[in-house]
Order: sequence, then structure tokens, then C-alpha cells
Amino acid sequence: MPSDQKLEYILKHAAAIFAEKGYDRASVRDISRATGMSLAGLYYYFRSKEELLYLIQKHAFSTVVEALEKELQTLHDPVERLYFLIYNHLRYFLQNMDQLKVCALEVDTLNGYFYEKVAEVRKRYFEVAQGVVQSILLLHQPSERDARLATLQLFGSINWVYMWYNPKKDGGAREMSQSIVHLFLYGLIPAAGEPSRAGQRAGRRYIAKT
Repeated sequence: MPSDQKLEYILKHAAAIFAEKGYDRASVRDISRATGMSLAGLYYYFRSKEELLYLIQKHAFSTVVEALEKELQTLHDPVERLYFLIYNHLRYFLQNMDQLKVCALEVDTLNGYFYEKVAEVRKRYFEVAQGVVQSILLLHQPSERDARLATLQLFGSINWVYMWYNPKKDGGAREMSQSIVHLFLYGLIPAAGEPSRAGQRAGRRYIAKT
């Protein structure tokens, strides 16, 4: 197995252990048993349990934000960009629920260099997302709403799906993203004509293509 694939294999199993036991209670020996690798083999890829937690978080956030930035270069409609922001997040984390739980619960466990490097990626992700949300607000109510607060609320809804998501009832990333975008833009009972029906159709067109 190539080294990059081996590292991803380790990170996936380590995330499952951290998600199940919590970072403090989990041990590298637990991960050794889960992966079938020796301790010496594991320590080839990381030097400490904290570095392993850092690698899980950095890999997850970097994967999501890099895919988002690449696709946003091709999208210009604000609503379509919002659909992809949410779809991209759900597409990755619904397939990597343990990583989502670890990223949500253990981010403040990191210290020093590890914390700072993950914080840089998280900040980059938030700023890209805030720009997407800001473009929506500028279309409709440019001076009345706070893009930062709206972006925090959006992440609040998509970062905790591991608490309740049931694939048999809730659908996949496409269905989930459509539902969340609709609620985010229109509320439970949408106001007539706000935002435009054309914008709503643009978002649906994007999801249909993916």
C-alpha cells in the first residue's frame, strides 16, 4: 500500500477510535490493534498521539476547503455557490462521520503549533464560506444582516449532523444539502418573492449535475 494511502488508512481508524472513546481515553495501542500495525510502524507516520489528532483534523479540513475553492472558481451564481458549499461539506463528512465528530469535539485539545496550523485551515474555510454567504446577502438585504453571524449559524447546522443523521431517513448529501439550503434561504415559511425563484432554480440545477 503506498504511503499516502497507508496514512489515510491510519487516520480513518484513529478517527474511529477517538470518536468512540474520546481523545483522552484512547491510546496508540488501541489504534495499533484497530489497524493491525505495530507501534513502530505507526510511529513512522506520526510522533505522538497529539500529532495524530492534528493530522486527522488537518487532512479533513484541507480536503474540504481545497475541493470548495477549486469548484467555486467555476461557479458564479451566488445561490449555486451556496449549494456547493453545503453539498461539498456534507459529501465529505457524511462519508467520514468519525472525522466530523473528532473535528467538532477535539479541536481545542490541540496546543501550540498543531492548534495554530489547524486554526489557519479552519479560518481559511470560514472566510471562503463567509464570502459565499455575503454574496447572497448583498443580493437582497445588503446592510441589514451580518454575514459572519449567518455563516456561524450555517456551520452550526451542518457540523452537528453526526448527532442525528440517519441515512435511511435523511437521504444523502444531495437531498440533505437541498433541504438545508432551502431552510437557510427561505425559512420554514418563505416570504413571497424573497429570494428570487430564479436563484432557487440555479441551486437545484447545480445539485442535479453532481
